[in-house]
Amino acid sequence: MFRYLSQQDTSVVSLQINQVEVTVPKGSSVWSAMAYAGETTTRLASVTEQERSAYCAMGVCFECLVEIDGMPNRQACLTEVRAGMQVKRQEITQESSLPYLTPRSTQITSDDVVQIFDCSVVSEAEGFHAK
Repeated sequence: MFRYLSQQDTSVVSLQINQVEVTVPKGSSVWSAMAYAGETTTRLASVTEQERSAYCAMGVCFECLVEIDGMPNRQACLTEVRAGMQVKRQEITQESSLPYLTPRSTQITSDDVVQIFDCSVVSEAEGFHAK
């Protein structure tokens, strides 16, 4: 589907994308490596669970978020490939997200926030303090 137009530098990098070994030119972005490998789905939308992919491919839209070496929320379009890198489609869904990240966030109370972060409110004047 996608191919590199010029291959002047013959240095290549091998990485895994969704557990499939891929070899791409050194200096490629993770997103271009994914496109080259035919793996264009970067994540699932957290609410609708629809497949998402890079939109702007220049770091503005944040649609290209992937998991890189176990770290979620990495922008595939701005990250350069490294040898041995492990890239996975990010699969954070509404069920796996904290309640305050969903459309119901206006329904959350301060008690819910305290419970989520395992904190206790000492007083309004003093604010939140970790247990």
